[in-house]
Amino acid sequence: MSRSRISSKYWSQSKAGTGGVAMIFRLRAIFSALLVSVLLLACATSPTGRNQLLIISEEQAIASSRLAYQEMLEPYAKEGKLDNDPQLKARVEWIAERLIAQAIRMRPETSSWEWSIKIIDDPETVNAWAMAGGKMALYTGLVEQVKPTDDELAQVLGHEISHALAKHSAEKMSMAMMTRLGVIAVGAASDRPALTMAGAALAAKLALELPNSRTAESEADRIGIELAAKAGYDPRAAVSLWQKMAKVGGDNPPEFLSTHPAPQSRQQTLSDLAQEMMPYYRDKSPRPIYPLKP
Repeated sequence: MSRSRISSKYWSQSKAGTGGVAMIFRLRAIFSALLVSVLLLACATSPTGRNQLLIISEEQAIASSRLAYQEMLEPYAKEGKLDNDPQLKARVEWIAERLIAQAIRMRPETSSWEWSIKIIDDPETVNAWAMAGGKMALYTGLVEQVKPTDDELAQVLGHEISHALAKHSAEKMSMAMMTRLGVIAVGAASDRPALTMAGAALAAKLALELPNSRTAESEADRIGIELAAKAGYDPRAAVSLWQKMAKVGGDNPPEFLSTHPAPQSRQQTLSDLAQEMMPYYRDKSPRPIYPLKP
């Protein structure tokens, strides 16, 4: 091979290498700037005192959840699978109204939320969920298969309300946005806006699909048992509910339990929490009610 050809090849590789190094430094600078901005602006604290990283504000999460709630319920409404059992609807709302009243006592600003709960007619699904802003749903499968008492149903609803109170939706969306930031940085460094758009799509998808962390589930356990006890429901029902749920699931736990702490420790933890909350349950003070809108 001639010297000129070798020199030409070396020169072209050197140019590519220099460009690659420049892109790496550019990427690092962009990502570092984004990360610093996030850390400066996104500090928050949950009702239990846990530090949270929220780059999506609770207000943004509530607005997004309001739209998502409508979209998720629309197919069931079209199929006639919403609120078909008036007796069950009345029972669930009766319990929820007492829990929500306690939630508002814990976080008074949530009195402005558009609290809502829908019963989804799906006998195969043993689950319940809540979104930011107090948008909730309960599947008939949980009631039909688990057969919870009112005290146990209060634990289910209290747990889900607690996810909303503790800003867990905003926390999940923020986690998705952290993934998005990395993709945005790559897109900016490479001058390819399509990558940035892909990051936005990924963040939106992850915000809907990410399960709650076990830390968040443990936090919701604690807050939920407290809400239920203060609303007049026996906190010891958290243990019996967990036992029923585990029995229904067998080797495949219901979705409601899928991200909860390990079963070998959870029963003891719930039992300890129940004993801690018993004074609230035994308190004879009047229990307020928050009337849900029809």
